[in-house]
Amino acid sequence: MALHQFLCGFTVVIILLSKGCQSQECGKAPRNTRIVGGQNAPPGSWPWQVILIKDNGDLCGGSLINDQWVLTSSSCIKGSPNITVILGRHSQSGPSNDEVSLGVSQIILHPSFGFIFNDIALLELSASVNFTDYIRPVCLASADSTFHTGTNSWVTGWGVTLPNGSTFPDILQEVKVPIVGNNECQCYHKKYFITENMICAGLKAGGKDSCQGDSGGPLVTKLDDSWVQSGVVSFGEGCAVPNIPGVYTRVSKYEEWIRKNIGTNRAGFVTFKSPGVDSDLNFTCSTSPPATTTTTTYTTAPTNTATTTETTTTTNAANTTITDTTLTNTATTTAITTTTSDNKGGDSVFDGGENVIHFSHFTSLCALVLSLFVLAGDA
Repeated sequence: MALHQFLCGFTVVIILLSKGCQSQECGKAPRNTRIVGGQNAPPGSWPWQVILIKDNGDLCGGSLINDQWVLTSSSCIKGSPNITVILGRHSQSGPSNDEVSLGVSQIILHPSFGFIFNDIALLELSASVNFTDYIRPVCLASADSTFHTGTNSWVTGWGVTLPNGSTFPDILQEVKVPIVGNNECQCYHKKYFITENMICAGLKAGGKDSCQGDSGGPLVTKLDDSWVQSGVVSFGEGCAVPNIPGVYTRVSKYEEWIRKNIGTNRAGFVTFKSPGVDSDLNFTCSTSPPATTTTTTYTTAPTNTATTTETTTTTNAANTTITDTTLTNTATTTAITTTTSDNKGGDSVFDGGENVIHFSHFTSLCALVLSLFVLAGDA
């Protein structure tokens, strides 16, 4: 009896210890041994990167966060009950021995998801996966993490490599981008409200960015010998446009929500602290940002209270539980072309450049004509 109790207690301790080791095994990429920032990613460089194939053939990205859960964006998977998750993939040309393909048993959209807000979701895989050099979980930024302006980060995915392009790459792509503080990011994204639940990244010169097909994929930063996911690819205005950084869902703001849904010790949350003081705290918008013209088509969603519903959809593979958010109003699709002047001066139509000079000439001419008219009347 005593031996039986000892064995039971020992088993419980082993299980608890194994569940508590998520933070120790996450974020390791044994095959990523160099500084990145090119185009094609070598095999195994980003072992948490997954590709999501929806039933209509569309592609999205995601990240493996433990042996049975994937983190992605709600905008990617909303309305798609049938999703195939491929782990360990490097090339789209065909399956390899390093790949594992699984279905999804549960889809959890954030209950407050709407338009660009709270764009985060969880997928429970139909079976647990064994970790290899090509399939491993990423660490997640904990609630007290900070990512200051300029922090080097990387985004990966199989999205299109050219703005307005329709050709998807065969090989997994990797791009090095610096963090852009929320104050500065808001200056450039005038049509959108950048909240504290978002994080921005991109080059001022443009040319490197996530794009269509990368949605839901990870934005990661290196901490010692591990990689920490700070963001989930969410939205942007065009792709790789100068002075228009990409916007990501800030993972650290959703630690409690993730733990609640997958289990307290089922993800490797670690704290990333940028050194020094964030220069973005004192950033103010210039009176005239550099000229940028973009055309963006997006679906506007109402900001009314969302209702959460849970449905079970029977597919050929398995039953999939979908926790969704339903908005009662009908969304509208709007195309907007925005041009920001590069003239020096404020936002007023009378500020800066040749337009002011021409307006001054016109005003002076009017005053002269009025004076002559008054003099003629007195005569």
